[in-house]
Amino acid sequence: MASMKNVVILTAALSSSCARHVPDAPGLAPGTPYVSWVFMSGDSENPDQEFVCQSHPRNECVVPVSRPDAQVFSDVHFYYHGGGAETKYEGSIDIGFFQGSLESHTTQGSITVKQNESIANQSIAGIVTSTRGTYAVTLSLTATVTDSGRTLPIRETVQVTVK
Repeated sequence: MASMKNVVILTAALSSSCARHVPDAPGLAPGTPYVSWVFMSGDSENPDQEFVCQSHPRNECVVPVSRPDAQVFSDVHFYYHGGGAETKYEGSIDIGFFQGSLESHTTQGSITVKQNESIANQSIAGIVTSTRGTYAVTLSLTATVTDSGRTLPIRETVQVTVK
């Protein structure tokens, strides 16, 4: 696949501790599963050099465009918050501003937050598109609290401007 040569994907191991501040979701009842996120940008050596945006408090997401002489990399961090008991997240995340096939990258997955943990994380890094414009990052997930079987759809679209 030629497009895979252009996209660098790094999925971090799930962990209960995170190096950066994890955004909270204000206004949610305790024990409600949710996903928060932080987007960063930089170069191939460190795609986490510059803060771009986060879920809470929400701010505009603007990423520099890649140029032939200076590719921009972005690292998107997703934080899966547990629902009190073991919580399983399944579904897809589409990252529209990564360079590659149709200028989009979709990650399918299954992430579990263990009962004795409050959070799990996933990081996905890629090369930012060389085409200026507005792109969507779309989360289409289902959270299932395993002991009760309670499910909650997690649907969110984040607009990212590449300029």
